[in-house]
Amino acid sequence: MPRELKSLAVYCGSATPSDPIYIDTARQVGRALAERGIRVVYGGGRLGLMGAVADAALDAGGEVIGIIPEALVGSEVAHRGCTELTIVPGMHARKQAFTDLSDGFVTLPGGVGTMDELWEAISWAQLGYHDKPVGLLNVGGFYDELIAFNRRMIDTGFIRAQHAGIMVQAEEIGALVDKLAAYEPHRTIFQMKADDL
Repeated sequence: MPRELKSLAVYCGSATPSDPIYIDTARQVGRALAERGIRVVYGGGRLGLMGAVADAALDAGGEVIGIIPEALVGSEVAHRGCTELTIVPGMHARKQAFTDLSDGFVTLPGGVGTMDELWEAISWAQLGYHDKPVGLLNVGGFYDELIAFNRRMIDTGFIRAQHAGIMVQAEEIGALVDKLAAYEPHRTIFQMKADDL
């Protein structure tokens, strides 16, 4: 039976790249999630892909929860139009809130912060801090090399076979959400004995 996805954390960049595919995709994601009745939990910013996801979801009648560190509020990058904007002390609290408030994760193109969020979500899933699906939206081949590197970690044994399916991938948001809903939790490291590791 598919898992119910009431709320998804969306990881993405706060930059606006020159290629319009990225902003267009962010808008598609926000709109698609709202149309499916899925609440968007994201970084609380109004710039770049972050702002595009939030604005599109809000314009489509969706609910958007922004989680932003205190230091960024003063930089005037906070999205004041969110359904709810929560200010947290720092990045660790922000990522914990993403995990607490969501039923899974969707990763759009982004930079270092987006990678930090993606790998922490995967690492926590491997360990057993959560059993939520972690999605990667591979827009225009943006994540081809990352997917290949993840495959290399699996092939060399740094990612266990039981955890090879944690990163769920698709090129279109509808297909990705369907895969996230179909995700079946794996055996976590916390459930294993030393001999299994």
